[in-house]
Amino acid sequence: MQEEYKTVYRGGEGEIVEKKSRFIATVRPVHSEEEVLAFIEEVKKKYWDARHNCFAYVIGVTNPTLRCSDDGEPAGTAGKPMLDVLTGEGLHDTAVVVTRYFGGTLLGTGGLVRAYQGAVKEGLQASTVITKRLGYRYEIGTDYTGLGKIQYILGQRQISVQDTQYTDKVLMKVILPYDQEQCVISEITEGTNGQAVIEKGDSCYFAEDGKEILVFEE
Repeated sequence: MQEEYKTVYRGGEGEIVEKKSRFIATVRPVHSEEEVLAFIEEVKKKYWDARHNCFAYVIGVTNPTLRCSDDGEPAGTAGKPMLDVLTGEGLHDTAVVVTRYFGGTLLGTGGLVRAYQGAVKEGLQASTVITKRLGYRYEIGTDYTGLGKIQYILGQRQISVQDTQYTDKVLMKVILPYDQEQCVISEITEGTNGQAVIEKGDSCYFAEDGKEILVFEE
């Protein structure tokens, strides 16, 4: 499994105008080609009177599927430049459709490339892009004397606590990043003189969206 990768969490829409031609980029997170095809059809219906609806997408992480279309624009002036923006940003599981309303002035090959790439960048700026990180769920049990030390260790490594249950003891649920897992366990074990009870759970991907921790089943 990939330790981390970038993707779109919430899609958005951005627009640029070049010589009266409108380029509207619609970005969407996707996980299959079926989702992509439905997304493309949705955009085409929304902008049914547009001359072009060009698209590009990247699906998967380890061996991603990459596809693009110029949709009637001169070959290589739309789809591939759009795809280059997605791959250049290191994005996965992401699709974008750029709708063009022709303004009456030809832009030339270079102008089209710049316009389609510029539209995609605007669309991405209007979207929420996150970095998904591989981690493991853990439950950490401790008595109240060890709580402060564990909180300090987690705080130093900027690891958020998902949930805390207070009874005669304290049970904390956390997600430890793959690359910090063993270090954190060692520090907690040492810091509590082996008194903390640490149980490992399933793997998952997680990401930060502002102050919120997002957890993904994969």
